[in-house]
Amino acid sequence: MKRTNYSSGAVWESKVGYSRAVRVGNVIEVSGTVATDNDKVVAEGNAYEQTRFVLAKIESALISAGANLHDVVRTRMFVTDISRWEEYGRAHGEFFQSIKPATTMVEVSKLINPGYLVEIEATAICRDPE
Repeated sequence: MKRTNYSSGAVWESKVGYSRAVRVGNVIEVSGTVATDNDKVVAEGNAYEQTRFVLAKIESALISAGANLHDVVRTRMFVTDISRWEEYGRAHGEFFQSIKPATTMVEVSKLINPGYLVEIEATAICRDPE
């Protein structure tokens, strides 16, 4: 099967050696995504807005890879404060209310930058392979 890597252009992709998304056949894996724009934390301190920003970035990566949110079968949310689950969940629900992928929300001690409150991964399965 053909493998295609998709880059967002972030400097960390070449430094760390990863892709924003990887498509093999009809499966797309989107890397852990945080609320960053030009290496600046977006909506610092706001769990809801960071989650919305991250999910929009994931949607953009999926579109680049030939998919959309309706193809998402799983999300994984890594959060730094599980007590704010309703904020993360509200944003997730705005994107996935009718799609309802399998999901996980796990509290972690910290992310790569203390300003990030959430990091999300996604798996999509497209209807048609490349």
